[in-house]
Amino acid sequence: MTSHDVIVVGAGLAGLRAAQLLGRRGLDVALLESADRPGGRIATDVVDGFRLDRGFQVLNTSYPALRAALRGRPEPLSLRAFEPGAAIRADDGALHTFANPARRPSLAWATATDGLFPLLDKAKLVAWTARVLATSPRRSAERIDRSAAQELAAAGLDGPVVERFLRPFLSGVLGESALTTSAAYVRLVWRSFALGTIAVPGAGMGAFPARLAATLPAGALRLGQRVSDVRPGVVHTADGELTARAVVVATDPTTAGRLLPGLDVPHLYALTTYYHVPPVAPARSPLLHLDAAGGPVTNTVVLSAAAPEYAPAGQALVSSTVLGGAIDEAVVRRELARLYDVPTDDWAHLHTSEIREALPAFPAGRPLRSDVALGDGLFVAGDHRDTPSQQGALVSGRRAAEAVLASLGAPATSGAA
Repeated sequence: MTSHDVIVVGAGLAGLRAAQLLGRRGLDVALLESADRPGGRIATDVVDGFRLDRGFQVLNTSYPALRAALRGRPEPLSLRAFEPGAAIRADDGALHTFANPARRPSLAWATATDGLFPLLDKAKLVAWTARVLATSPRRSAERIDRSAAQELAAAGLDGPVVERFLRPFLSGVLGESALTTSAAYVRLVWRSFALGTIAVPGAGMGAFPARLAATLPAGALRLGQRVSDVRPGVVHTADGELTARAVVVATDPTTAGRLLPGLDVPHLYALTTYYHVPPVAPARSPLLHLDAAGGPVTNTVVLSAAAPEYAPAGQALVSSTVLGGAIDEAVVRRELARLYDVPTDDWAHLHTSEIREALPAFPAGRPLRSDVALGDGLFVAGDHRDTPSQQGALVSGRRAAEAVLASLGAPATSGAA
C-alpha cells in the first residue's frame, strides 16, 4: 500500500492541470494514466514521416486557461497558424473565400461583396459578433436557456448565412449539425475564434500535453496504470492499492461514470478524420474548406500548408473530418474532389482516425459548470464538467485542484486562469 496526499486518475488536460497546480503547492501527487503517454484524447502518431493527430484538433491562442497552463515554460510550442477565415464551396461549384476583416483588412472588401449570402445577412452577422465581443464571457455564460439555433434566429441570422456558412463551420466545432448546443457555449466559441489565432504545434498536438507533463514533479506521472476501482481515499490498480487524502477522477466521461457510480455522464459525439496524401497540395493556403451544399465532409484543410512539419519535405497532408463514425473512404475522396475542384483518384489514403467519444454534448439548459467536489474526498474533472473544449478541460482541472486544496485546508491557487 502506497499513500499520497492526492491521487489524480487520468492524464488528459484536466488531470495534467490539476496535478500541475497541486504539485506546485508542495503536495505529494500521483497522476495515474492507463495509456503509454499523457494527453487523453490529444495525441499525435507518426506514420511514414507524417504527423497524424488523433482527430482534427487545434489550439486557440485566446484561451486564457491555455496561457495560464503554459506560464513559466520558456520553451515555445512553435505554433503554426491557420488563415483566419474559410473557403466555402457552394452548391453551384463556385468557391467563396471569407476572412475575418479585423485580422485580414485587405480581404474585407472581397468578403463584403461576395455573393454567397446577402449583404444584409453579413451586416447582421457583424452586428451579432460585435454584441458577443461586447458582452463579458461571464454574462454570455449565463445564456443557457436557449440553443445555438434559437440564438442565431433571435439575431436575425437564418436562411443562406446559416445554411451556407454558420452551420457548416459550427458543426465541426460542436460535433453536431442541428445547432442544439447551448447558446452560452456557442457565444464563447464565437468570441474565441474572433479574438484568437487557430494553430497547431509544429511537432503535432501531442506536444501540448507533453509540455504540461514536463511541469510535473519528478515521478508524479505514472503511465500504464489502469485503475479498476475508486473509493474515498483508496484507488485500486493492477499493481495494488494506493491511498490518499483526496482522489480526483479526471478521465473521459464514460470511465468517470464507471469509477464514480451515479455521476451524470453526457451524450458523446463521434468524429472521424481522414488523412490523405495528394501528389500535389490542392490548396496553397492553410484555410479551412467548408461545404455549403451540406455534404458528408464537415471540413477539410491542407495541414501541411499551416505546419510543414506535419509532412516529409516536398509532400502534402490533407485532413478531412465527418460527423459521426467512419463512412466509405471512396465517398470522402469523391467529396474532396468537389471541395478542392481537383482529381483525387491518385490521392493516397494514409489513415482514418475514428473517435467515438470525441466531444461531450452541451445542450441548452445545462449549466456552464458542474460541481467538481463530490464529497468524501472524491473530486471529478474533465471537459464534461465545464465546456467541451480544451479551455473547459483545463479550467475543470484548475477548479478540481482548488477544491482539493480547500478540503485539505490549504489556500486556493492564486491568479490561475
